[in-house]
Parts: sequence; C-alpha cells; structure tokens
Amino acid sequence: MPADRIVECVPNFSEGRDPEVVKAIAAEVSGAGCKILDLSSDESHNRTVLTFAGTPERVEEAAFRAAKKALELIDMEKHSGEHPRIGATDVIPFVPISGVTMDDCVAMANRVGARIGNELGVPVYLYGKAATRPDRVRLPDIRRGEYEGLKAAIREDPDRRPDYGPAALHPRGGATAVGARPPLIAYNINLDTDDVKAARAIARMIRESSGGLPHVQAKGVYIESLKLAQVTMNLLDYKATPLSMVFRKVEEAALARGISIHSSEIIGLIPLDALLDVAIDRLKAGSFSKRQILDLININEE
Repeated sequence: MPADRIVECVPNFSEGRDPEVVKAIAAEVSGAGCKILDLSSDESHNRTVLTFAGTPERVEEAAFRAAKKALELIDMEKHSGEHPRIGATDVIPFVPISGVTMDDCVAMANRVGARIGNELGVPVYLYGKAATRPDRVRLPDIRRGEYEGLKAAIREDPDRRPDYGPAALHPRGGATAVGARPPLIAYNINLDTDDVKAARAIARMIRESSGGLPHVQAKGVYIESLKLAQVTMNLLDYKATPLSMVFRKVEEAALARGISIHSSEIIGLIPLDALLDVAIDRLKAGSFSKRQILDLININEE
C-alpha cells in the first residue's frame, strides 16, 4: 500500500449477528485492494464497524462494493438493534491519513454518494465535513426517527430529501449517510446496573447537544448480552475533550446515582495520543513526553 496517499474508511453496517454476512462484506473490501485494519461486531447493537485503508481510488471502490454487498445481504425490514440506524450500510466516513486533505475526502464522499444513489437506488445524505447544509453535519440529526421514521419523512418532508438518490427508502437497504471527518473514538461505558433510564440520564448530561461536553455524542441503551445499561458514545475531537475527561464525567454522574462503572470498551481503532492522554491524566504526570516511551524511540537516530 503506497505510503504517500492514504485514506481511512470506517463504514458501519446494520448486521452484527451473522458472521457469514460480515465476512462477505469484508471480502469486498479486500478484493478491491484495501487493507482491513479492524473489524468489530456487536450482537446487542446488531452492528459491525469495519476499518480499512488504502489509496483514495481503492478506498472509493471498496466502499462502494461493500455497500452493494450489504444491500444484497441485509434486510432492514427485519433488522433490530440498540444502535440508531437508517440503512443496511448506515454510514460511510472517509478520513484523511497522509498525503490527502479533508477536501479530497469531501470529494470522495460526493463521488461514492452519487454512485450509491444512482447505481444502487439507495438515498444518500452527506454529513460531517461533506454536509451541504448545517442540519446535516451531525449524524444524530440525519438519523432522527431512524429507519422506521425516515420512511415517511423522506417522502413528505422537503427538508429530509436526500443529497443523492431517490426520495424514498430502498425497500431492503434503507438509506446511507456518507461523509468526511477527522478521526473519532467510538467509546462505550457499561454501568454496573440494568437501569437504562440511568444510562439515558447520564448520556443526556454529558452529550454536547444537551449542553454537556463539547464534541461528545452519547446515548443510553440496554445491552442484552451483558444484562447491563450502557452509555454509548462518539468522541468527535479527543484533543478538545479527552477520553479521560469523558470517563471521569460519566463515573461522577453514575456515582451520584449510587452506580459504579462495570467496564468500558473502545470500538475499532484509536490514536495513540488519546491513550497517552489518559495515562498522563491518571498519573498526574503533566511534564511527561512521548520521547520517554521506550517503544517509540528510534534507536538508529544519531
């Protein structure tokens, strides 16, 4: 994989329970010449997050092929899960890694979105840095009403018309959000309780849209496999709102309700800096430098 122009793509698919379907979708990505970096499926969310990278041309083709395969294998009329969703391929973000600008990724989002809309007949909403309107920057705004609610809204409400494709959900595949964004962290905190109302209250307290932490999206859900309530989050800018701050705020809000933290999980990949920030914060080692990390030292440096 050439090192000069690299784009990461992190599509989310509305299937986390059938490994054969996930395997078939992933095969389309590999077949297009991209390197799969991570694959994570969750049964309760009924969702798979696939992370891959490659040159812009290969990533575009891989994203389209994966969306096409998902359309063949996933039926949204039969789908249920804890995670908000609007389609079989729920979201396709393009992330600039090296030798590629955010504008390049916006152009990729438009090309792939147009192909999905025109060739597959799936309505596409552009989001993030590729959004064509302020009310489509955030995924929660696009997903309002989810798959079931969007059925009528896309036909009846002019503000819910897609950027590409028909103004009607695909009968099996629903709709897809395609966009461009910086790296984000998908982070879940499991509470030591089955009280989903508590999880929803904590999520409401910490998410940006309710006046909480900047660049944090959060929702409270119940995870059947764990029998626990969960605060599921996307951290859109880990430098502005570090992982340690998010954990601390959730923990404080939980303890105020007499609830402890059971565990937490990171979905997909995470920048090293984000984890180093957690260590520095917890150890109160404010003067710490990455040059002190033995594994990151280049022993061949003069």
